[in-house]
Amino acid sequence: MEHLLALYRRAYNAQEPVLCFDERPCFLIGDTLLPLPMKNGQVRRQHYAYEKLGSCVLMVAIEPLTGWRFARAFKQRRKREYAQFMQDLARHYRDAERIHLVQDNLNTHHAGSFYEVFDAETAFALAERYAFHYTPKSASWLNQVEIELSAISRGCLQRRISSREAVEREVIALVKERNAKRIKIRWQFSIEAARHKLNRHYRSVNQDNAVYHKT
Repeated sequence: MEHLLALYRRAYNAQEPVLCFDERPCFLIGDTLLPLPMKNGQVRRQHYAYEKLGSCVLMVAIEPLTGWRFARAFKQRRKREYAQFMQDLARHYRDAERIHLVQDNLNTHHAGSFYEVFDAETAFALAERYAFHYTPKSASWLNQVEIELSAISRGCLQRRISSREAVEREVIALVKERNAKRIKIRWQFSIEAARHKLNRHYRSVNQDNAVYHKT
């Protein structure tokens, strides 16, 4: 936790940008009956019945200090999609020496995925662009991209969308709008705040270590 909080505290450096990445499933829902269009004095109405049309995965990365984000929607969540997203993301930061990427510990989130998708030379070059920083177990809230995913969900995903293409089209339109406004994330949780808030846990760890050394 403190490692990530120290990373977030760094001043902006174009040569070593700090990005946060995550992915979430999007269930594709279609209408069994066409909705009734809006009329004067009436909202658009839809039938309660719907049909499930599978799912897709939305991948999103954001650079909190600049307010730039990038998103894509894929049919599946595999190493191939992860590697392709990271390659596209690295192209945007072609002048950066190293990209610091905060992410969770999913089984695809590592440089080994690059080697299963690209040739060794391409995979190595891409892996050298990234420095991976992982959130602790059960602490995905430390990943700032969760804030962006929440905003995207509220902005365009809280309704029935029937295809991956429509999901990507809606999300990219919203991302383009938010990028134009340069909507940044102001992270408030610091190392000092963590130590104050979680002081009893720090004391518990110290006490356990003291007992261990005595024995």
